[in-house]
Amino acid sequence: MSLSSHVLDGTSGTPAVGVSLRWDRLTDGQWEPVAQAVTGTDGRVRDWDGVTPDVGTHRLVFGTGEFFRARKLPTFYPEVIVVFEVTDADEHHHVPLLLSPFAYSTYRGS
Repeated sequence: MSLSSHVLDGTSGTPAVGVSLRWDRLTDGQWEPVAQAVTGTDGRVRDWDGVTPDVGTHRLVFGTGEFFRARKLPTFYPEVIVVFEVTDADEHHHVPLLLSPFAYSTYRGS
């Protein structure tokens, strides 16, 4: 099982480089941090220091406010949180994010 993400900047049509991500897991009703990463030159995160998701509820917290502040752009969303369910620990899970200062979209990727 693996987890990846791809962030695209919808305002420029390019990969969103330097977006911080935090991966949390829901355990006994509490969110616990699992790993952190930053998108690379292709806007992707593929490696979480060898950590892999197990069955359960997880979330990715995208540092969108930091990303837009660094570009001197206002944004309505200081962070984007995507909560998802892992039901098969053997599958690959991909969480893409299409980002702009006042909107975002996500879906289950492959």
